[in-house]
Amino acid sequence: MQNTLQKQVSLKGIGLHSGADITLSLSPAEPDAGIVFVRSDITDKDNIIPARWDHVVDTQLCTVIGNKDGTSVATIEHLMSALRGCNIDNVRIELDGAEVPVMDGSAMPFVQLIERAGIAVQDAPRRVLRVLKEVSVEKDGKQVSLCPSEGAVFGGEIEFDHPEIGQQHFETRLLNGNFKHDIATARTFGFLHEVEWMRSQGLALGGSLSNAIVLDKGHVMNPEGLRFNDEFIRHKLLDAIGDLYLAGAPIMGAYDGYKAGHEMNNLILHALFADEQAYEWVNETLPQAARRKNKRPVARTVEIQACA
Repeated sequence: MQNTLQKQVSLKGIGLHSGADITLSLSPAEPDAGIVFVRSDITDKDNIIPARWDHVVDTQLCTVIGNKDGTSVATIEHLMSALRGCNIDNVRIELDGAEVPVMDGSAMPFVQLIERAGIAVQDAPRRVLRVLKEVSVEKDGKQVSLCPSEGAVFGGEIEFDHPEIGQQHFETRLLNGNFKHDIATARTFGFLHEVEWMRSQGLALGGSLSNAIVLDKGHVMNPEGLRFNDEFIRHKLLDAIGDLYLAGAPIMGAYDGYKAGHEMNNLILHALFADEQAYEWVNETLPQAARRKNKRPVARTVEIQACA
């Protein structure tokens, strides 16, 4: 069944690139409403943007979505990842700025916000996007693929010429709390020379050691160190989970990314939807054992426990 929130909740934080103070609110939404962003600071044109792959307008430094009137919202991937990890289908997201607050650079503050709101089960079946055959994209030495799978699996590999990163691989399946325990707390990261260049261009104005892992030539500069030894690949998968939730529904399939980023994540959705033989829309069903115990389809599948 579909899920929304039990009540409205809000938080305040800093935009990673603008450095502006931003207030964000999550509100319950009707069944089949989907995930919608609303710019409350814009009143003279269309301020509503559906969270969908075909509304992505930029992927250079983060995922940015926009509408035909030029209204946009940036850095949505961490919030989208938390919504997917907590299995929220329908929500209205209002914010008074052009970015989702970066918070600590992970998805955990948004998971905690969702938990504070509470999850409401709705009287409507959840629609799932099932991958039927392998689809892949390659560009500039990067590769992403989606393959058929009985569940939602995210795996990836990265390689960086840095002693604190090197080559890392990780894979997770979204069930039984894996998102919250294995993925949600992994923070975004960057290199000191990149941060200095971005600030010279008027970007990353809100970035700091409190909301990102920063590396110099040989070390992690954050005094508290890493949350996981492989926090870097875990965060890449956090981004992928959020970016692929822009499909408009949970994907039943296996994602595999090599040196992937926001651009590649959006390209794989374009490739998937370009091939009508590669996917199908289905209603999520209960496991067979649960169907025997419940005459009415009110119990949630184990995958919905991902935020627990």
